[in-house]
Amino acid sequence: MIGVILFGCFVTCVYADGVADVVLSCALVEEGVGLGGMGGGALFTRTPATLVLRDVAVGPDESLEILTPFVPPSVPDPELILFETKASSPEIPNADVLLHADCNEQEVMCEISRYSPREEQEGSDPAYFMVSLSVEGHEFSSSLILQTLTIEKNQSQLIQNKLGLPLSPSGTLLTEVIFLVFSNIKSVSAPLRGHVLLNCGFKQQEIPLSQEVSVEWRLQHRGKGQKVLEMKTELNDSEENAVVHGERKGSSMNAAQVVREGNVSLTLSRLKAVDEGTYICTVSIGHFHAQQVIQLHIIQPPHVSLSVEKLALDKKSSQTLSCHCSKYYPLDAEIEWLFLSPSDTEPEPFKDQGSLSSHRQHGDGTYSLSSHLTVPPTLSAGTKITCRVSHQALEAPLDVSLIVESPKPDSYWWILGFLIITLLFFYQVMK
Repeated sequence: MIGVILFGCFVTCVYADGVADVVLSCALVEEGVGLGGMGGGALFTRTPATLVLRDVAVGPDESLEILTPFVPPSVPDPELILFETKASSPEIPNADVLLHADCNEQEVMCEISRYSPREEQEGSDPAYFMVSLSVEGHEFSSSLILQTLTIEKNQSQLIQNKLGLPLSPSGTLLTEVIFLVFSNIKSVSAPLRGHVLLNCGFKQQEIPLSQEVSVEWRLQHRGKGQKVLEMKTELNDSEENAVVHGERKGSSMNAAQVVREGNVSLTLSRLKAVDEGTYICTVSIGHFHAQQVIQLHIIQPPHVSLSVEKLALDKKSSQTLSCHCSKYYPLDAEIEWLFLSPSDTEPEPFKDQGSLSSHRQHGDGTYSLSSHLTVPPTLSAGTKITCRVSHQALEAPLDVSLIVESPKPDSYWWILGFLIITLLFFYQVMK
């Protein structure tokens, strides 16, 4: 029976009104006993579970023939953990990406855990669950709070063995989405001194849990946390009465969009290296709260230059050519030296890649690095020397090159020739 329900990762049932049921393979996550039973850290157990999302909106161009109908178990099994909920009220944004994630070889992360609302006793009726959904390789992430629906009890009713909750006649735990927080980005990169929008939003049922909403944005980086911005407002009130407290200068939220659209996205301007890290968007309504996590990466491409614009070959001794890579972020940068002789068609790396200076950090958090190449006297005139720099802020490696010129005539012959010409000139004048 478990094999039938968990066949693949997804099965869907499409109806005439353009909606589908999506079945997700999930894990019920529960906190276990600490190590040795002495508080040495919490252990978490993961039990297979299934989540059925009813009424997921299907696009008009969706091919309905490839969607397989979901069939509940013919005999309800109290051992199975099978959640059933509607995804239409409130609607889960971009939930249609779940339809074909399995066919596109995109893994769906689905975790379900018990949820305890603030100021409510644990184990009270109804029960609540938090569902965390995300799709690998897709900018989809959502946190849902499910509330169990009341089922008329009778003596023959089945009870789910692990959760102790009554099952529907088809063997499912009937729930409804009462609140959700979502984001359409998991990770974003932005340039130094630029600006970025960190997307986050929320939805609740048509009958609101509360008209008061509180939004908090926090930054976590390298074990340290700090508040970035906090807003409190009434959803049925004018956005002008919103109370905003910002810890970071240049951070803002649009109060009008919070009230009208549930859009709590954060704008950061004049970005610095210290703004990089994990941003946590927490939305609280009534006794409920949920979060989204977004990674912000600060990037700055390097400026690359050579120590000289021209290099004349010296047949007697080696010369040093330097490549300067400056004002980049983050730290990791690679410098490679290549040469292309006049008779070759493809460049080759130098066997001796020279020496690297130590990284230098500037006041704005950016870094600089130099590489020093020893140019051998055996190199042929006309050879092209290239300094190639690779960095994550660059779409492709950046090349800076020069052509080795023919050796200059010895200065001794220049002086001798100059003296001879001078003597001839004066001889002609004195005649």
